[in-house]
Amino acid sequence: MEMKKRISLELRNRSPAEVRELVVDSCRSADGEVEGVTEEFSALEVLSMVNVGLGSLAKLPVLPKLRKLEVSDNSISGGLDALAEKCPNLSYLNLSGNHIKELSSLQPLNLKNLKSLDLYSCGVTAADGYRDAVFRLLPQVVYLDGFDPDDNEVPESNDEDDEAGPPGDEDEDEDEEEGSEVGLSYLMKEGIQDEEDDGDYVEEEEDDEEEEEDGEDDDAPAQGEKRKRDADDEGDDDDDE
Repeated sequence: MEMKKRISLELRNRSPAEVRELVVDSCRSADGEVEGVTEEFSALEVLSMVNVGLGSLAKLPVLPKLRKLEVSDNSISGGLDALAEKCPNLSYLNLSGNHIKELSSLQPLNLKNLKSLDLYSCGVTAADGYRDAVFRLLPQVVYLDGFDPDDNEVPESNDEDDEAGPPGDEDEDEDEEEGSEVGLSYLMKEGIQDEEDDGDYVEEEEDDEEEEEDGEDDDAPAQGEKRKRDADDEGDDDDDE
């Protein structure tokens, strides 16, 4: 897919001024220049153009809020002068896998806000004392290829923490879950007690039925004795006659 077409798809339901992050990786540039990205992207903070066939950044527009630029795996060999003028707030630049062979090509990157620079797989990394030379040339850079001058690795980004929501949300969620568990336990306990109560009720009914049956059995001999006495009385009456 061409870079311009990809950008058009990204803008289907919004204007360029609303875009803060634009990724057009692997979308081919027709003439090796930046295409489709204009000054209308005034709020753009992150721009990724990995493996798009770039040979130059000369046509990069003025992007005052751009802080992160990914242009790895292209054919850029120099011409980095445009960045100082067009991206004054750039803090992260990834030029890995480009054709930068001379330290002098990095001189235009003396941007006051540039803190992290990646040059993996560029020819310049093969130079003797490469790391020390870059830190001397660009003293504002804190991390080169992911490590500071003392070989301390760059800390992980806090972007995920920002997306997680305001502080306190997790505690509230935990409280809600605990409350739900307590409520469920309470209901289950009540259910168990109800079942036990039902059992007692059934047992009481059974006991009542047994007592009634016993009562009927007790009445039976008494009724038999009454019949016998009545019969004897009738016999006595016959004898008297």
